[in-house]
Amino acid sequence: MSHNISDTPVSKERLKALRAERKDWIAGASALARENKKARKAVMDRLAAASATVPEIAEATGLAPDAALWMVASLKKFGEVVEAEKDGSFYRYALAAEAAQAQEA
Repeated sequence: MSHNISDTPVSKERLKALRAERKDWIAGASALARENKKARKAVMDRLAAASATVPEIAEATGLAPDAALWMVASLKKFGEVVEAEKDGSFYRYALAAEAAQAQEA
């Protein structure tokens, strides 16, 4: 007979000890999640105004250029942002919904 860890009841004291032991890690992960959410909102708000290049997004949001590029790449991967026209050596990015509406018109 195999022993499944999910069959073992976990005491409230053990859970409390685990939370206390991992308190710093949980706080750090929560802070990082809040920062990412704030950065995502800033990028989306900037692109809601008009299409922009990564340097323009970085300047408008206060993000470092590499952080802005990472956020734009993530948003593009999940279909929230699309490449618009090329502006010199940079691509402009726009919200996916707005780009679809512009193509329909």
